[in-house]
Amino acid sequence: MKEGIHPNYQPVVFVDANTGAEYITRSTKTSSEKREINGVEHSVVTLEITADTHPFWTGKQHRVDTAGRIDRFNKRFENNIVSAKRKTRKVVVKDEE
Repeated sequence: MKEGIHPNYQPVVFVDANTGAEYITRSTKTSSEKREINGVEHSVVTLEITADTHPFWTGKQHRVDTAGRIDRFNKRFENNIVSAKRKTRKVVVKDEE
């Protein structure tokens, strides 16, 4: 590796602000708050959302009713919508004998 162009990679503890779950890893992210874990000093970074509280992983994801939106749109603009017809030409190929 070339010296002086890479960020400092160090031990970090990511803490979920909602549940308090901790993820010990390495990162270039730093903070002034430090914590010693197993004799190694880690920077403590607090996160709003982690895998512990993300709606996709917790199963509390909201579904959007797109079918209802489409029906409302069609009902609202049914008299103003002009259907587009594609003009196609029929190509006749003559067999050469």
